[in-house]
Amino acid sequence: MEIVSSVAFEMSILLFVALAGYLLASRIHQSAIVGEIILGVIIGPSVLGLITYTSFVKGIAELGAIILLFVVGLEFKMQEIFKAKYAIIALIGVIVPFIGGYLLAKLFNFNFQSAIFVGAALTATSIAITANILREMGKLQTEAAKAIIGAAVIDDILGLLALSFSSEIATGAFSISAIAWIAIKSALFFCVGILLGIYLSKLITKFDKTKISQKYTELVFIIAMMIAFFYALVAESIGLSAIVGAFLAGVSLEGIILRNGKNYREGAEYMGIIFGAIFFVSLGILVDIKAINLTIIIFMLALTIIAIITKFIGCYIPARIQGMSREDSTIIGFGMSPRGEVAMIIALLGLNMGYFQQDIYISIVLMALLTTIITPILIRNWLLKPELGPKNFKFRHND
Repeated sequence: MEIVSSVAFEMSILLFVALAGYLLASRIHQSAIVGEIILGVIIGPSVLGLITYTSFVKGIAELGAIILLFVVGLEFKMQEIFKAKYAIIALIGVIVPFIGGYLLAKLFNFNFQSAIFVGAALTATSIAITANILREMGKLQTEAAKAIIGAAVIDDILGLLALSFSSEIATGAFSISAIAWIAIKSALFFCVGILLGIYLSKLITKFDKTKISQKYTELVFIIAMMIAFFYALVAESIGLSAIVGAFLAGVSLEGIILRNGKNYREGAEYMGIIFGAIFFVSLGILVDIKAINLTIIIFMLALTIIAIITKFIGCYIPARIQGMSREDSTIIGFGMSPRGEVAMIIALLGLNMGYFQQDIYISIVLMALLTTIITPILIRNWLLKPELGPKNFKFRHND
């Protein structure tokens, strides 16, 4: 048992299983996410018990999410995703699930504080899930994908506001000023981040022409990754998610054209394959099927259905009203459904604050996992026709 509890063992099994899940899913022409999460369940407490969700696993998983969102950000131009219509989709896509989650919890006779946190857990979308499946399929440049990414980024900020709102109400210390301060910090971060990104892009372009860049071609890649982690740490320090900061860094560096330095996109993408896979495996490790009982199953299934339906309605309707096609609106509705790590963080906070017990926590975690697994399957096999399997090994560029 000593070897099983060592950091070296945890790192080795995480990497092996994560990459095995990537290969397995590619062979059966499914999203790598599905294979990685399932293998995470198998090696976790639910089946083999080889690894648990330790602080080390959590840290590596969060690193994977940061790198993954940086890679996704590199695929987008700033003006393509930060649009008013995406903000409208995000806003309604937060309000409807919050109300749906709250009402469902009250229907199951949960107290006010528990119901508030259940509603908050349904608000935010996990950007990493849908972004990764669309990237695998080469669909990131479609109108639906741009709407999903743009709305999901805004959604994450609104989800943070919803969490703050819920915490304030649950503790009986609601303050308009506290909510307003979070909104102001978020807006300032994005404005400053965009302006700084433009300046840094010019600096990198100039640096690429220097003799030192010609001699050490990997330096541009190193600088790009430093910027990604800098944005992530700043976002985390002001109360936003680190992955939002990493995404903004990727978008800021999207337009750089290099002469001498190695393509930093390619290096970041290979890092994304490895650490992004660990992130998805960790979601499976979080689940302990042995703790599930009939009550949890009933509430979890109802919560999953409400989570998908409310997010679909909340995003589909504003997309259609704003002139998007039925097909794109459907993809947006389902594409915004994964809750992933965002819902788990809210659930963990509610548990730690004593607003509900393990039964509700497990239900929210399983709901988050089910929406994470269901969405890639729906998008790949129903909403979008899959491309040839072997192409899943290749990343598409618009250079």
